[in-house]
Amino acid sequence: MSQYRPFRTKWMSYLIDKKAVLYVFFLSIATLLLLIVSVSIGEMKIHPIEVVKTLIGMGNEMNELVIKSFRLPRIVLALLAGMALAVSGAILQGIIRNPLASPDIIGITGGASLAVVTFLTIFSGERSSALTVSIHWLPVAAFIGALTLGVLVYVLSWRNGVTPVRLVLIGIGLAAAMQALTNMMILFGPLYLATQAQIWITGSVNGANWNQVSTLAPWIIILMVFVWIYARRLNTQELGEDLARGFGSVVQRDRMVLLLFSTALAGGAVAFVGGVGFVGLMAPHIARKLVGSSFGALIPTSALVGALLVMGADLIARTAFSPLEVPAGVFTSALGAPYFIYLLYRSRNQ
Repeated sequence: MSQYRPFRTKWMSYLIDKKAVLYVFFLSIATLLLLIVSVSIGEMKIHPIEVVKTLIGMGNEMNELVIKSFRLPRIVLALLAGMALAVSGAILQGIIRNPLASPDIIGITGGASLAVVTFLTIFSGERSSALTVSIHWLPVAAFIGALTLGVLVYVLSWRNGVTPVRLVLIGIGLAAAMQALTNMMILFGPLYLATQAQIWITGSVNGANWNQVSTLAPWIIILMVFVWIYARRLNTQELGEDLARGFGSVVQRDRMVLLLFSTALAGGAVAFVGGVGFVGLMAPHIARKLVGSSFGALIPTSALVGALLVMGADLIARTAFSPLEVPAGVFTSALGAPYFIYLLYRSRNQ
């Protein structure tokens, strides 16, 4: 029996990988279960059945308050951010054909962080943390910063092609420069911003609210749909420029569009959860082990793996050392840094 099943409509046709559909289904169930467990665990324990009843509108007032006002916004924000960072990393690895590419390692996250801190410094009130402009402009600022760094890294890395080592070294150098500029902007900003920004730069969803979720969710969902539609272009990008042109792909145009998608996803996530590290590196690699390298299956699988990583890191961050809360980015970096060293070692002769 064939592993693939054709799916055709008037406008498009796809080969559906049955194994990939199965993995996406089980990962979706795992994500839902982790969400319920995350909501149930905290200073006030709530039984998972009570969580489900509350989510469908049958809970008591206390559970409604704790779950819907305090816990659920941060968990949903972690889910969205994990999906965005993972898919951003998958796109970068596809267009650059480099397994070491991810938005934080090559400086895209650093560019978004600098743009966000600059935005907060300029538009924060002098005596309060309230912004003088709408928070809906925050992802736009992050996108501009991420795109600027993404293009800069790619241009500086190009010399008859982009080699993995050159791109990583230039990306790390620019990421360090962005960190220095971010710290400088924090010093220029109001005092309350300095303490908040250090936690935010590490990566944390503490203090999330529904306003942030409602701002980020449409941004991420719309971009994810466009990326999935563009999956075929990603598959041809991995074949190399000559073969891609042979299949009728306009390589440079497709590469720029995909880079826009990648930076927009990373920028949107960084705008609200900060620099949660290594998710964009680890999630696509894990997904590739499960469903292979076809981006039609890799994109949704990476998104779900990324969501599980950030949600799991946030759960550990707020419960392992209670009442002290550690930024979620500490735990993703603790997993990602050794994995990055392993990938560098494995590709040392390439």
